[in-house]
Amino acid sequence: MNVISSTKLVSEALDQIKTISSDDAFEKVSKSECNLIDIRDIRELEKEGRVENSNHIPRGMLEFWLDPESVYFKDGKLDMNKEMVLFCAGGLRSALAAKTLQDMGFEKVSHIDGGFAALKQSKFKII
Repeated sequence: MNVISSTKLVSEALDQIKTISSDDAFEKVSKSECNLIDIRDIRELEKEGRVENSNHIPRGMLEFWLDPESVYFKDGKLDMNKEMVLFCAGGLRSALAAKTLQDMGFEKVSHIDGGFAALKQSKFKII
């Protein structure tokens, strides 16, 4: 069996997706140019807090909640015409998730470098 490492998958994803800083994300959110999506597990949100004005979509449900043909599609939850800006705890899961959304056909997708750890040190309000 020839398994591709998670490190290699993340590295390949980072080569193919758009990575933005927490400051860039703050500007996009301030201008209502994006959907800020927290893909962390609910236990992480309960323990660490969440970013004000972010949408929580657990990583395991992301593709299903954003697929209009899925029975799990969350119609009206997000503005499907705006950029999808993803973050996780540190930036690894969000890189993979951003790549998956690109593979699904989403053209305006990015992830935040450093994830929630970087957002806590930025202008975003943690609630």
